[in-house]
Amino acid sequence: MVLKRLQGVEQDLMMENADKYYSDEDDNPVDIAQQRVMAAVQKGAPKQHEVEQWHRFTGLGIGLASLLTDNVLSHPCIVLRRQCQVNQRSVRYHLTPFSVFQVMINLQRAQGLSTLWKGISSKFVVQGICLCSDAFISEVTWFPKEINRHSKPKQVIGHIAMKGITLVVSMPFFSASLIETVQSDIASEKPGVLDCVKEGFSRLLGWGMPQTRRLLPMWTLVVPTVLHGLLHYILSSVVQQIALFILNHRYQKRVAGLPRDEQPPPKTMVEAYYPQLFASFLSHLVTDIVLYPLETVLHRLHIQGTRTIIDNTDFGTEVVPIDTRYEGLQDCFESIQSQEGRLGFFKGFGALILQYALHLAILKITNVIFIRISEDFGYKQQR
Repeated sequence: MVLKRLQGVEQDLMMENADKYYSDEDDNPVDIAQQRVMAAVQKGAPKQHEVEQWHRFTGLGIGLASLLTDNVLSHPCIVLRRQCQVNQRSVRYHLTPFSVFQVMINLQRAQGLSTLWKGISSKFVVQGICLCSDAFISEVTWFPKEINRHSKPKQVIGHIAMKGITLVVSMPFFSASLIETVQSDIASEKPGVLDCVKEGFSRLLGWGMPQTRRLLPMWTLVVPTVLHGLLHYILSSVVQQIALFILNHRYQKRVAGLPRDEQPPPKTMVEAYYPQLFASFLSHLVTDIVLYPLETVLHRLHIQGTRTIIDNTDFGTEVVPIDTRYEGLQDCFESIQSQEGRLGFFKGFGALILQYALHLAILKITNVIFIRISEDFGYKQQR
């Protein structure tokens, strides 16, 4: 039996009216069923392609939303957190997020909404410098830009060395960005987009900087800066890999229960995208908590002697100068512990909690969106 194909006939009509293409005497139910299956496959192929495109588009969109949360929506919490960390005179430590809200409201009323996003442009400049430095160093040296679990020890050491060099290169620009983030808008003019670069070179070369004994030279800041940066990178990478292993265990458990001759089902959108987002969130949260005391010391050393005036974090309505006299990393640790107590290392910790609570809320919304889109495309989650 030969099927008479009609030119220009839609695939839907071929499914619905398959009997019309057969002669009455050669009507064969098996052949008709086969033809209907082939038509269904042909019709379903574009739909499957559309599903894959939607998966990629949704993953990209939610990844950008997570990036936006990390760098923009959470910036007010970073501003207040850093101001609390460098304020050695503050009485209120803001260890919980509940005391942070009133200070933010007072700052917004006194200086406008833009004061909570100060220094955000310089933050992107520093990130750009770090990315360019990584790319340049990996091109002119044997240090690999990326590593994985199969990398050799020599490659891992080279990669860490590249990160250390990048931290040294970006260090003066980080100092300038930190000043822009914590200085009060009342006591200073708003900096331009590229002022961070100019101030960074000035800090590096000593041009135009206040000539005071309290200003620490750049070479004394190399050890705490590189130490904090490398510990943050290594610890966050380890935590992220552990979190990914645990989160992907659910899919492996589902696949392990299948017969050996059966092909494993493809990962759902939640299984494909969400573990990466949550593992990144968890790694940064754990790392920021563990390294919070070292971060407090690092910020105080970078800001010392720069004649920076910050907002009064006790009430958010006045300004206070920074007039610390630390000799170095060890002296800063000892001074904070003796003058402010152990909790002095955790000033502004409530802003950190608020920052990651906001990020967690975005992740939960993301998870709901993932599940909803998966169900719309026929990929029901197995509960």
